[in-house]
Amino acid sequence: MQLEKKQKKKESPVVSLLLNIVIPSLVMSKLSDPEYLGDLYSVLIAIAFPLVYGIYDFVARKDISIIAVLGLFNVALTGGIKLLHLPAEYIAIKEAMIPGVIGVIVFVSTFTKYPLVQKLLYNENFLDVKKIETQLKFRNTGELFEKRLKNTSFMLAGSFFLSSALNYILAKVIVKSSSDTVEFTKELGQMTAWSWVVIAIPSTIVMMGALMYLIKGVKAYTGFEMQEVLVGFEEIEKEKEK
Repeated sequence: MQLEKKQKKKESPVVSLLLNIVIPSLVMSKLSDPEYLGDLYSVLIAIAFPLVYGIYDFVARKDISIIAVLGLFNVALTGGIKLLHLPAEYIAIKEAMIPGVIGVIVFVSTFTKYPLVQKLLYNENFLDVKKIETQLKFRNTGELFEKRLKNTSFMLAGSFFLSSALNYILAKVIVKSSSDTVEFTKELGQMTAWSWVVIAIPSTIVMMGALMYLIKGVKAYTGFEMQEVLVGFEEIEKEKEK
């Protein structure tokens, strides 16, 4: 009798979002005044949240959280600009750099054997990839689907390039104070908070568009309906019937 493989514990998107983005933002924007944590300690504590979460998540899940790594890198760069008293212009560059670099990596990976779109959208956590691949081979539509997958990758890269441009504009509009002031730290917090309205929503719409484009390709080239290839859909239906 074969032992069943233990299912890897999934990361909680809500907890990850809170500890990597929301709480560090609130700490810097609300607790940087001298009567609270002060300028220096608010930045250090903000950096500590994604750092501790990343270590805990790695120990608990034996996996590296992309959100945690990006959150830590982002807050660490921000803290470095603050602590080294670099010009405020560096914030706009930093804000544009992270999604911009990811976009370039996604775009370049499209032309390799390991396109990142397969890890981000076309993966076994979301879609029954083996079932799809078997049907593509049976219907001899693999090449057509590969073109669809490549286009999806370009759309995904585009969502990061959009985020990069919006990040830069938002930073230039909000962050105006010198990096050695409390006002600068508060502006960082405000910028992070606003980013979820100004940046996350448009980028998410583009990303969801890429996902729907991919799923329509799955239907067109395999004949399967969406619910037939979504992982966990059958379990959800069974729970509803109970």
